[in-house]
Amino acid sequence: NDRLRALNDMMGGVLEVKKEDILKMDIPPPSFISKPEHVWNDEEKKLFREHEKKVKELNEEKENYRRALENELEKLEASIQETTKNFDETVCKLSERKVESEMVIYQEELKIVNLVYALLLDEELDAREAGLHNFLMKKEKEKVTPCSIFLRYGQVEAFLKIALLCLEHGFTKEFAGVPPNLLEELFQLYKHRPKTTMTETLLGTAGLYGCCSGSAEAYKRALGLLMKAMDELDSPEHMPNGLDLSTWEHFCLARRSKMESEELVKWKALTLAEMEAFLQRRTDDNEKIKSEIEDIFQELTWLKEEKIKLQLNLTVQFLLKQGQVELESTEIPDYTDAVLINKAVIEELNCSIMAQAEKKIASMVEYKDFSKGIFQLEWEHKKMRMQIEDLKQKAQDIVTLPISKDRQLFLTVLNYDSRIAHRISVMEQSLGILDELHKKNVKNCQKRIKELEKCISLKEKENYELSLTLKEMLVSVSERRHIFEAADTQHVSEKIAKQRYQEILKQKHLRGLVKEQEEQFEILQAEAE
Repeated sequence: NDRLRALNDMMGGVLEVKKEDILKMDIPPPSFISKPEHVWNDEEKKLFREHEKKVKELNEEKENYRRALENELEKLEASIQETTKNFDETVCKLSERKVESEMVIYQEELKIVNLVYALLLDEELDAREAGLHNFLMKKEKEKVTPCSIFLRYGQVEAFLKIALLCLEHGFTKEFAGVPPNLLEELFQLYKHRPKTTMTETLLGTAGLYGCCSGSAEAYKRALGLLMKAMDELDSPEHMPNGLDLSTWEHFCLARRSKMESEELVKWKALTLAEMEAFLQRRTDDNEKIKSEIEDIFQELTWLKEEKIKLQLNLTVQFLLKQGQVELESTEIPDYTDAVLINKAVIEELNCSIMAQAEKKIASMVEYKDFSKGIFQLEWEHKKMRMQIEDLKQKAQDIVTLPISKDRQLFLTVLNYDSRIAHRISVMEQSLGILDELHKKNVKNCQKRIKELEKCISLKEKENYELSLTLKEMLVSVSERRHIFEAADTQHVSEKIAKQRYQEILKQKHLRGLVKEQEEQFEILQAEAE
C-alpha cells in the first residue's frame, strides 16, 4: 500500500511515461469552474487563464503527435508496398526459374526414361535370345537317331521262326524208322507242352528293349522251370508201348530243343514288340522336338527383326519455343516442274518393279533358308566341340585322379583283407596292454591314496596332541610370566622365550608339511579319478 501511494504521488501511478500516453492525458478543470464568472475573484481568474493555456498547449502537442504518427504511417505503408512489390518480383523470377528448371529436369528425365526403356528392352531381347539358344541346345541334345539294332533283332526273330518250322517238318524224316502208329503218338507227344508257361513271367520282367540283363535272367529262370517240367514228361512212364528206350531218349532231346526254340522265339517276339513301341515313342519325341526347334528358330528370327527395328527406329527430342506447336505440313503442292506421263508407262514400270520385288523376296527367302542351314551346322559343330572338350576333361580327370594310401594298398596288396585283420588284431592287443597298464596305475594310485590317508590321520593325531601341549604350554607361559613379573628374572624369561620360539618354528614346519601332503593327496586323487 505504501508503495502504491508513493507511486501515485511521485509518478502518477506509472513506472514509465510513454509518448503515446499524451493522447490519453486530460487536464482536470478547476473546482470553481461550476461557479458563474462574475463570482470569480482575481486568483480564480488567473488560475482559469493558466488552465486554458495548459489545455491549449496539450491540444497542440496532441495534434503534433497525431501528425507525426500519420507521417510515420504513410512512410510505413510506402515501405510495405515497395517491399511487397520487390517480393512479388522476386517470387515471379523464382517461379520462372523453377518452371525452366522443372522443364529441363523433365526433359532429362524423359531422355533417361527413353534410354532405360531402350536398354531394358535390349536386355530383355538378349536374355530371351540367350534363353532360346540354351533351350535349342538342350533340344538338340535330346534329339536322338534310332539305331539299326531294331532291324537286326527282327532278322534274328525271323530266322528263329524259320528254324522252328524246319524242326517240325524234319520230325518225320528224323524218326522214319518208327512204326506209323507209334510215329503218330510220338508226333502228338512232340507237340504237347507242359502246364508251366513262362510268357507271363517274361512280360512282367521285360526291360526297356527286352534285351537287358534282367530280362535275360528271367528268360533263363523261366527256361529252367520249363526244363524241370519237361523232366516229368521225359520220364519212361510216358513212353509209348513198343518203343525203344534209345529212340525215346532221342525223342526227348528233340522235343527239348523244340521247346527251347519255341520259347526263344516267343521271348524274341516280345522283345521286338517292346523295341518297336520304344522306336515309335522315340520317333514321336523327335517329331515333337523338331517342331519345337522350328518354333525356336521362328522366335529367334522375330527377335532379330525386333533388334533391327530398335536400332533403326530412334527417338529424338526437339525443344520447341514458347508458342510453337508441331503440325503436319499443309502446303499446297506446286506442279510447275511436273512432267505429264502416260498411265500405261507407269503401270509397266510398276509391274516390272513388282516382278523384281518378287525375285528379291524369293532370293531373300532362299538366303534365309541357307542361313538357317549354316546356323544348324554351326550348332552341330559347336556341340561336337563341346563333347570333345568334355571327353578331354574326363580323360584329364582320370589321369589326375587322387589316390589315398589305403586305396594304393588295396590295389597293390594281394591279401588286403588279411592285412586289415592283422592290423585290427595288433590294435586290439595294444588296447589290451594299455587297459592293463591303466588298471595297474589305478591300483598304484589307490594304494598311494590309502597311504596318504593314513599319514593324514597320523598327522591329525599329532596336531591334536600338539594343540593340547600348546594349551598346556600357554598355561605354563602365563604362569611363568606372572612369576617373572613377580620375581623380575630376565635370564629365565629369555630362556623361556627361546624355547617358545623353537616350539613355534617347529609347529610352523609341521603345518607346512601337512599342507604339502594335503596338496599331494588332492593331486593323486584327481589322477585316480
